[in-house]
This record gives sequence, structure tokens and C-alpha cells, in this order.
Amino acid sequence: MRFRKVGRVRAAGATAFAALLLIPLAGCGDDDGGGGDGDGDGKTLTYWASNQGASLEEDRKVLRPELDKFERRTGITVDLEVIGWPDLLNRILAATTSGQGPDVLNIDNAWSASLQATGAFLPFEAAELQTLGGPERFLGPSFSATGAAGQPPTSMPLYGLAHGLFYHKRLFAEAGIDSPPENWTEFVEVGRKLTRDGQWGLAIEGASPRANAQHAFVLGQQHGVEVFDTTGKPQFTTHHLLMALQQYVDLMATHKIVNPSNAGYSTADQPIGDFAKGRAAMLLGQNNAVGVLAAAGMKPEEYGVAPIPIADPLPPGGRRVNSHVAGINVSVFKETDNRAGALELVKFLTSSEEQQILNKAFGSLPVVKDAYSDPAFQTPLMRVFRDVLADTAAPLPQVPEEGRYETTVGGAVRDLFAKVASGQPVGEPEIMAALSKAQQEMGTGG
Repeated sequence: MRFRKVGRVRAAGATAFAALLLIPLAGCGDDDGGGGDGDGDGKTLTYWASNQGASLEEDRKVLRPELDKFERRTGITVDLEVIGWPDLLNRILAATTSGQGPDVLNIDNAWSASLQATGAFLPFEAAELQTLGGPERFLGPSFSATGAAGQPPTSMPLYGLAHGLFYHKRLFAEAGIDSPPENWTEFVEVGRKLTRDGQWGLAIEGASPRANAQHAFVLGQQHGVEVFDTTGKPQFTTHHLLMALQQYVDLMATHKIVNPSNAGYSTADQPIGDFAKGRAAMLLGQNNAVGVLAAAGMKPEEYGVAPIPIADPLPPGGRRVNSHVAGINVSVFKETDNRAGALELVKFLTSSEEQQILNKAFGSLPVVKDAYSDPAFQTPLMRVFRDVLADTAAPLPQVPEEGRYETTVGGAVRDLFAKVASGQPVGEPEIMAALSKAQQEMGTGG
């Protein structure tokens, strides 16, 4: 199999390249592979898929029959490789610089603008968008996370994810709590009632820069914060972002509804495990946590899901946002020598039929409106996530420096949680010092 030339990264994309290298990742790897069209007849595509299921093998079992279906319909064979999250971004970046890469690939939608800036990916102009049914066919928030504003997107939404509040029904009942909290004040009060006898109100990923940055972004939106200005310059040292971070860190530091040991939790399965075992009564998780809970032996009837509470009233200028627009996008390398076939695969993956099949298998949400006719996405649980994604989710900043925001601000929150866990005070001075350090690490001063 020969590799497909995709061209070298443009000089203008060098900053984006460096920023992307700092994005924290999670998951497990796969065997080597690469792009190519077999004997060069244009009838073979190489597809790098991200790991969406419990294992790489599970992903292959889900995807292979669908890609075989695509081959029967089009005559185009798809060479599939599923790549774990620790390796995916590095593999993509290596492909943009070496000229060795796939035709089609999955990306985290938070990378959309950064990868777009490399110049290595095919823009979806009006003609390409029309073949997919037009932008209006997609959920608006998911489509907003496909690249920088004012530029043709270089990725299309594929799998939708959003955050919700998981609550343990038995633990709620034992504490005499009838329903999940509806605003932030109730959230804290309920968390305190549920923190007792070795049980904690909430479990979090305190050592994950990425998770911390996502929650900081959401709470910042509620305080009216934009972490980058209109020119893409970071503005981390605002009082409003300070208040947002304090609101989050105080769950451990002041309200004491989070176990200090959570300051060392760096992967999603750790708080999910505490929740499944009854060591924590609430969890801030995405819809794909459902599969992890099932694998941990927790039955669907044992928990409920509600939107993550928002402050009521909102701070002046605040927005009703309780999740970032999470999810996976699909892109095409610009210099693929089977452009038509690659676009046909994108069309297939975003078809209503495949959106229903794949998102049901992976526990994610369709990103096209016409796929929601399937009863699987009409359950009470999935409706919560669907409504959050469609109505109260905001995309992470679509700027090339978004990855560095995750490592700097997310890392600052990680360090603040570590201080709390070690018994050190964490108040406004410590939080502002952490934000100033994050701003300086971005190379823009305090």
C-alpha cells in the first residue's frame, strides 16, 4: 500500500501546529497504518477512525459492516484503522508534515480551527455542503464547531456529545431528595446533603486539564466571559473568569462536596467508577458515560440524568450555557487523489441511516436533525442530552490557540485542586495568580 501525498503544513499553520501538540489526550493506541489507494485505481480509501467505543476492537466491529455496505453501494473499498486518543493527534500532525496520511479521518471538534490553520484539509465550500444537505441539516451548535468563523469549514460533524448531571437514584432517596437540583445553589445544597459517611456529593476529574478547561469555559460563559477576544488574543486574567474558576474549585475547597482524592483523577473512568460504586452521588459526564456505567455493572434504572444546573439568576452578561459542544468531526485531506470518493464517504457517514446506526452503537448523539426520528434518541435520558446539545451548549473557541487554552487554564485548575487537596488555601489571590501564569504561558503577558 502506498501512502497518499497530502502536502506539507503551511507556514501560516505553524502556530496551530505547536498549539495542537499541547492538547492533552486520553485513550489507547493501535497498530501503524496510513493512507493510500492500494493499486492507485481510485477505488480504495483509507479512513482513520477515532476510538468511540469501549475498545478499538469494538469500534472495528461496529464500523466494518457499515463500510462494507458503503463498498457494495459505491464500489469503493475502505481500509479502516481505528486509532486511540493518545495517538490520534500526533498521527494527524505527522501526516500533515510528512505527506503520509489517510483520505478521510475523524478529529475532535475542538481541533477544528487548529487543523484548519495547517492548510492540509479540504474546505467544504458551498458545493460540497450542498451534497450533504446544506448546513441547515446539521444541529446548529455542532456545525458551529467545524472551523474558524468566516472561513469554509474543513470538517463536518459526525458524533454529538454534551455534558449532563448524572444522579444516583438510591443515594438521592436515602437522603430524602426527590429530584435533581435545578440551579447552582440547589446543586451545592444537595451536594452537601449527599456528602456523608464516606460518600461524596460529586465526583470530578480534578487532574485532567482538558476536563477542567471545559468546565471553566462553560462556567465562564455563564459569567459572560470570552477567553479569547475577537482577534484571537487570550484574555484569561479577567475578574469574571476568576469568579468562574472559583465557583468550580469551591466545590472541593469551600463546599467540600468533592473528595480531595479527586484532585488526582485524570481520566473519566475514575469519577464514573466512584459513581457506579455509590461512592459519589452525582457526576458531570457526557452521554457516552452511559456505556462506561453499563460496563461497570450499573443498570440504567439506577440513575437519572438532568441538565447541569446553571446559576439563577445569571451574573450580568451571563449566558445560559451548561455544556460545551462536544463531539467528533470528519475531515478530508486536501490532496487526496480520490476526492470524489472521500466526499462520498463523508456523505455516507452523515446520512440519516448511518447517523442512527453509528450513534446508537457508540452512545453518542446524531448531528443531523433528520436522524432523530429513531426511537433510540427519544428516550428520557437521550432527550436530555439532545436538548442540551441543541439549546444550551456553546462551542469551545474556534481559534488555533484553543489547545493551549486547555493546557494552560486547565492545568491551572488542576494545580489549584492539588493545593486544596494538600490543605493549602485557595482563594481569589491564588486563582488570579494561576490565571496570570496561564496568560504568561501563552506568551502574551499578564
